[in-house]
Amino acid sequence: MKKLSTKQLTFAALVGALYVVLSYLSDIFGLSFGTFQLRFSEALTVLPFLCPASAWGLFAGCVLFNLLSPYGIPDLIFGSLATLVAGLLTARCKNKWLAPLPPLLCNGVVVGALLAYYQTGFTAAFPAAFAFQGFFVALGELAACFGLGMPLLAVLTRAGVFSEKERQLRDVGNF
Repeated sequence: MKKLSTKQLTFAALVGALYVVLSYLSDIFGLSFGTFQLRFSEALTVLPFLCPASAWGLFAGCVLFNLLSPYGIPDLIFGSLATLVAGLLTARCKNKWLAPLPPLLCNGVVVGALLAYYQTGFTAAFPAAFAFQGFFVALGELAACFGLGMPLLAVLTRAGVFSEKERQLRDVGNF
């Protein structure tokens, strides 16, 4: 396993802290848990495209926020792991327009299944509930990742937050 530079570690910690704060902001409006979720913090899930180490910050922030989840330990474990897997997959994306897809798919499937299970258990109604829950979770992810995350990615790229060397390293998969 590669060691993280101080800059990468600091950026990951900042991303994790921002994830928690933005999730609390979403929670004020009742958008953090449930069928239609629009966590403003999910906009940050595109950041591993620029800095793969931020996937670990997203995971840590998600774990901290999911301690409040009304769905308990399963959401704490599986919801947070869905965010980690999405971040790691986003880091492997070669095109910035594909960066929002892993969070959308991972959370749609994992969180959708979790919500469907809480609604119906593993009964005959589970597939229909899973399709419904997964669709609306993915819809919230679509709004957060494409609607908020892509503009964030564009601003960070234009602002030169990451040096040319870091972008080159990221492009060859060494960052």
